[in-house]
Amino acid sequence: MKLKIKNPVYLMSNNFAEAESVFIKCLQLENLDQAISDDPSLMEDFESAVDFALEDAFKGLNESTESHLFVHRILYLINRMKLFWYDDLKNYTNESSIYLFSIRAKIESAWQTWEKNQNNAKSLGHIDVNKALKQRIEVDLHPSFSEEDMYIQNEMSEAGYCRLLEIFSVSGLVEASQLSRVLGGVGNEVQSMLTRIFLEEYGGGRLSRKHSSFFTTMLETLKMDARPEANFDVVPWEVLANINLSFTLCENKRNFLRYIGGLLYFETSAPFSFGLIKRAGERLCLGYDAFGYWDIHIKEDERHGQWMLDDVALPLIEKYEDLAWQILFGYDEQKMFNLRAEKATINSIKEVEQE
Repeated sequence: MKLKIKNPVYLMSNNFAEAESVFIKCLQLENLDQAISDDPSLMEDFESAVDFALEDAFKGLNESTESHLFVHRILYLINRMKLFWYDDLKNYTNESSIYLFSIRAKIESAWQTWEKNQNNAKSLGHIDVNKALKQRIEVDLHPSFSEEDMYIQNEMSEAGYCRLLEIFSVSGLVEASQLSRVLGGVGNEVQSMLTRIFLEEYGGGRLSRKHSSFFTTMLETLKMDARPEANFDVVPWEVLANINLSFTLCENKRNFLRYIGGLLYFETSAPFSFGLIKRAGERLCLGYDAFGYWDIHIKEDERHGQWMLDDVALPLIEKYEDLAWQILFGYDEQKMFNLRAEKATINSIKEVEQE
């Protein structure tokens, strides 16, 4: 059946929603590539919406939230097919679609060019990466409290805490899945350490100890929907960009060093940021099951951060000396993405609390 968007793409928010709906339906077609070959007009309006959003988000002056959200939702819907959700196998019928690959490449190219223009990566190629990385880690292990940090720890209400869980659940319920995409290949000490970290995230193969299981417990304790992606519609584009970045890096081996830098930042900064949320849960008297996930991360990520530095990043700096700056770039990039996502999350929390 032919699926078309009825209205002009310039009716932004309504047409983005309709374009996404068309896209989701087309993902279920038995052979999307063949369907488009038989009827080239099938996705014309969807592609017009994508082109408009890319122009508006990454080349225009306004950089509207609607355009950013649309392109990152589409990119996420494509990326998530790299993971297995234990659902109907028909959902993966277009997993290797050339058309989906072209849409992903188009979005990633415009998005990544825009993101790189926000950073000054070229300057990193002329510094002592080893020294600069250790200096950054020292700062991020014990950062000064920002206004956002203080709000989460001292002011966020229970309604706000639940909104935070809703937003975080999209990644928290499939935690560390992207890491699995970089573990295959030749065995060495770096690979072994990454595997060790992965196994701890996955509870050593025991479902009850898997970190995502503790996240599920938090949701269920607070009588919230614990199904994966149940809260997808409340996730800000800045948070989706964070998730999409992990896919972009881990699916391209040329980005491996950037991915390692980003993972190093996450493991280094998590004890502080998760400590804020844990103390908020304690202040709200929610009970340990409603904030235990954060407590477990604080304890384990203190080790993981040290392992990532000593047994992953530093050996890779030595091995890839001329390209080692990419680890530093990945570290700085992930920090910027995290801070941006944190601000968007707090804005969403405050909106809920005002309601």
